Amino acid sequence: MAKITPLDLTKVRNIGIIAHIDAGKTTTTERILYYTGNIHRIGEVHDGTATTDYMEQERERGITITSAAITASWRGYQVNVIDTPGHVDFTAEVQRSLRVLDGGIVVFDGVAGVEPQSETVWRQADEYHVPRICFVNKMDRTGASYERCLGMIKKRLNAKPVPIQWPYGEGGDFAGIFDLLKMELVTYGDDLGTAIERKPIPADQLEFVQNKRREMVELIAENDEYLIEKYLMEEEITDDELIAALRASTIASRVQPVMCGSALKNKGVQLLLDAMIDYLPSPLDIPAVKGVNPDKTDDVLERQANNDEPLSALVFKIITDPYVGRLAFVRVYSGVLQTGTGALNASKGRKERIGRLVRMFADRREDVEFVQAGDIAAALGLKDTFTGDTLSDTDKPILLEQIKFPEPVIQVAIEPKTKADQDKMGEALRKLAEEDPTFKVSVDDQLGQTIIAGMGELHLEVLVDRMMREFKVDAIVGKPRVSYRETITKPVRIDTTFKRQSGGSGQYARVVVEFEPLSDEEMSEVEESLVFVDEIRGGAIPREWIKSTETGMRNAITGGVIAGYPVVGVRARLVDGAIHEVDSSDMAFKIAGSMCLKEGVQKAAPILLEPVMRVDVVTPDEHTGDVVGSISARRGIIQGMEPRGDGGSNIRAFVPLGEMFGYATDLRNMTKGRGSFSMEFEKYSPVPNSIAEEIIKGK
Repeated sequence: MAKITPLDLTKVRNIGIIAHIDAGKTTTTERILYYTGNIHRIGEVHDGTATTDYMEQERERGITITSAAITASWRGYQVNVIDTPGHVDFTAEVQRSLRVLDGGIVVFDGVAGVEPQSETVWRQADEYHVPRICFVNKMDRTGASYERCLGMIKKRLNAKPVPIQWPYGEGGDFAGIFDLLKMELVTYGDDLGTAIERKPIPADQLEFVQNKRREMVELIAENDEYLIEKYLMEEEITDDELIAALRASTIASRVQPVMCGSALKNKGVQLLLDAMIDYLPSPLDIPAVKGVNPDKTDDVLERQANNDEPLSALVFKIITDPYVGRLAFVRVYSGVLQTGTGALNASKGRKERIGRLVRMFADRREDVEFVQAGDIAAALGLKDTFTGDTLSDTDKPILLEQIKFPEPVIQVAIEPKTKADQDKMGEALRKLAEEDPTFKVSVDDQLGQTIIAGMGELHLEVLVDRMMREFKVDAIVGKPRVSYRETITKPVRIDTTFKRQSGGSGQYARVVVEFEPLSDEEMSEVEESLVFVDEIRGGAIPREWIKSTETGMRNAITGGVIAGYPVVGVRARLVDGAIHEVDSSDMAFKIAGSMCLKEGVQKAAPILLEPVMRVDVVTPDEHTGDVVGSISARRGIIQGMEPRGDGGSNIRAFVPLGEMFGYATDLRNMTKGRGSFSMEFEKYSPVPNSIAEEIIKGK
């Protein structure tokens, strides 16, 4: 076995670059790779040459589709960087990356400020307690406003931004960056951003910069007990004290340092790298990872970031590589993952052999013998391990918290063109579903069609494109359809008896269930469609058959009574029942549970629900009226409008997904090609009766 020299974890950073689409994440990542020596020529998104956008679909569309991992080095520190997508259809990529990262850099467009997906990724980072630095990009664009961006970060994200830099000019006048900590003006002597010049603050700007520094010191001090005392006593606070206090507050997510620059013009990225090292946490700065004993789920376990601890690692991403097979991206929290050794997949209770480990540089990889605690790499040769699975020590198993993903909201029918494509299509869809947890494949039993479901039109378009190119499958794709749901609107009590006599032993089960609808708040809090409550008293039904009843209900809830859509938002209280000493069985109670649920939904005034999307439209001011009218015509409800710095408006609305098909073309026509929009799932809402009738007829 290879000799392992322990990694100095104080010099490791696991960082994600997150933002709204087009804020400049990939451009910023490309500069990070250039300045850390990973690449020797800067690639550009608009040319299709960006290192982390290596898929054909990414290069053609100029967007990031899949998160890419890179290992870089800066100031003697190892930095694992993950560049994530900004388009809402690929939000699962952000979710799974944030689950395993220690810190994040949130990139904002200096003109647009906080955009819809900025809010989404910020919320996701809050959920996973990821400390952040903010980078206000594109300060060279006309209409850029650092102050407005700071205000939006504070107001929209409910954050506590601490500007540690200030731009020297904005838009066409952007000439450099004021470093408020070192009280210097940073300018650049060449176009590549390598000739950094540090100068004294110009005399005509000195008072302004001093005021900004004073504000910064106040913000840092108020989050640190020691410094606030010094500040109030008017004692001098040193730069080292400010940096230490800012680091502690950032890691605790009490504040977020804010920086500025222009990644495209190569300004401000090295300073961002320095801040990444100075203020974002190492694996030792974050709490020990928690999990449970897979054999005893109430037994909570902890693992420290240390090679001597038992192995605990989380698989957060799967990629199917045509040359080497399935790559599993792994974050090792404790212990060492080593080639040629075994590990337990604690999620499935199966042993895996670690065939090969590689360090990732986007689509390039480098073999390594082992991956230590606190590090990120990829493993080859894992047969039964998928996204969200835990790899652990065989003798000391631990099960880490799973990664939660949103449910798909849009679906299309797909069928192979020829008999030869039939088997190839099944294999291709299986591999794509293994990679992407938000991509679901099912078969419509009534029509015999294969149905694929995803997060949006672009999501499914990209996956079908990959199926045709990578797996060489010719297929016919139907029109997109909305993924509706059904629910109940009133409580009912159902008494169901399943009895069958056919000579010999028969079947008997009786269950009494009270059904009631969940409130909107409850639906947003629970992850399951059916909340099952066991209220059996006195052993009317044995324990094992209560479980069978629940299983029968869960099987039945996948198809509703109105149009066969899945049923959601139901609480079922099992209050009574009866058994037969000879004829009762596991199967009888499953069937009784299924029958009871179907009858309960039928009698509880079922209604159809539709996915409602939060839509954000950016339009030039002269077309605002047309855009608002168009949204209203699509049954949209306007939530608000905000002016932007570039002579445009941002319109926020809730619109049913079924009304949004073809909207991209309409918006282009309305705004002469200058408008754009993004949307993400917000909630399920009742469908108006007239429209529900059309949906049922069309089903």
